Amino acid sequence: MLRWNGWGDENTTMDLPRAGKALLQDWVGETAPSKDYPLEKFLAGVPSSRLPEHRLVTVDSMERLVHSHGQSLPDWVALRSGEGMGFVDGVAYPQTTQDIVELLAFAAEKDINIIPFGGGTSVVGHLTPRPGERPVLCLSLERMNRLLWIDPGSSLALFEAGVRGPDLEAQLAAHGFTLGHYPQSFECSSLGGWVVTRSSGQQSMYYGRIEALFAGGEMVTPKGLWELLPHPASAAGPDLRQMVLGSEGRMGVLSTAKVRITPLPEFEAFYGAFLPSWEAGVNAVRNMAVARLPLCMIRLSNPVETVTQLALSGHETQSALVKKYLGLRGISPKTACMILFGLTGSKIFANAGLSQAKSIIRKHGGVVVGQTMGNTWKKKRFLIPYLRNTLWEAGYVVDTLETAVTWDKVTLTMEGFEKAIKEAAAQENEKAHVFTHLSHIYPSGSSVYTSYVFRPGKTPQQTLERWKRMKAAASTVITRMGGTISHQHGVGEDHAPYLPAEKGKIGMELLRQTFAHMDSQGRMNPGKLIE
Repeated sequence: MLRWNGWGDENTTMDLPRAGKALLQDWVGETAPSKDYPLEKFLAGVPSSRLPEHRLVTVDSMERLVHSHGQSLPDWVALRSGEGMGFVDGVAYPQTTQDIVELLAFAAEKDINIIPFGGGTSVVGHLTPRPGERPVLCLSLERMNRLLWIDPGSSLALFEAGVRGPDLEAQLAAHGFTLGHYPQSFECSSLGGWVVTRSSGQQSMYYGRIEALFAGGEMVTPKGLWELLPHPASAAGPDLRQMVLGSEGRMGVLSTAKVRITPLPEFEAFYGAFLPSWEAGVNAVRNMAVARLPLCMIRLSNPVETVTQLALSGHETQSALVKKYLGLRGISPKTACMILFGLTGSKIFANAGLSQAKSIIRKHGGVVVGQTMGNTWKKKRFLIPYLRNTLWEAGYVVDTLETAVTWDKVTLTMEGFEKAIKEAAAQENEKAHVFTHLSHIYPSGSSVYTSYVFRPGKTPQQTLERWKRMKAAASTVITRMGGTISHQHGVGEDHAPYLPAEKGKIGMELLRQTFAHMDSQGRMNPGKLIE
């Protein structure tokens, strides 16, 4: 059962170690948790639905509450405080593509807006209903979760778009295959959501980002049913699949997706290492990327994130031993940068890649510490978002932002992010604990992923204003550096003001004209991606 006002399964938690809490108090300041707005009050305050009856639609208050938000910080503030919450007027549960066709016809006839809903994990405001005269219908694809066919000879599979990560992988594993797409939201997010937000999985160095895995499918649009064929390659004009990828519900509802699958790997392992400085770490991971080793992932934490990860691990004895060992190897724990890297594929290629990776790390003064850290990361990689619940309940707010830039701008962007967020917090005499890692490495550049923890304001509005100030300051750094406003989270509402800097005047007009052609009445997820 998913939490109605937080992240993930309500039976799953991630503890905040005592040492970690003490450090947060030192880094950010002492705080006290606020009282959550009770569920019964929320349900009592859900407004009457404006929707006419339909066989596929429920107007149940709890269903409407659960499907009226994602996981963005404004969503969280509204859910935890009871202030500023908007509600969809109803939730539909189609079970076939034809059901979606029927629901879009219903929306056109009754003048209704549509918000497609996959796993509800958006952190940038994809799912927030906008106020207006039109009723809003959430179209949840959770019952469209089947594997429809698999073609092992062509390495293709066809899924209904509502299938979530664990179910998708289980159905493929039964045939000896995997998709290999593992975003941090893997356990809760859906295939359709990955496609329409251009998601990136943690092991995308080997399997590819979702744009490499998405081969085609069907999208139900206000213009009709649009089929995209899974050609291995084509020179027949622009690739129209790219219009579906990242479309964020603005053109229609992706009902099925054909994906490129891979046989289950013979070998997979994850390793940990430490570099003596950020500069050494950046040079090492760049060289690993340029060498095109058979790696599935590389992650480099800066010194502050390295210290933070060790503090929040809950393994005080092991962390102390690691620090002692680094000191013996001439690496200061204060400047050490942690690297996690993984290898996937055949044993022969993986072993060769491991040897080369170790050689590069050692060349830059690093120390490889084996698989213990890598195994711990793999075990907990989908649990990390649960810390958001834990920190909130301890009285702290945490959010993230990310971009991708070329190698010459990676360090400047990281420094710009951290400085901008801290200065924005200081405007209220507050402190923010800010730390960064490179989560996806490419030969030409890297993603830069920054997390920041701060104290909430005295009121929900003050918390939101504090967050907006930090978010805007860091987003301005992205535009100044010429980075993408989103490497893996999509645009939604939160990033929409910064999209023109990336796409340019002609590109924005192209998007507007395309969306207007596909959805002339502006019913499909209005206000997201572009105003």
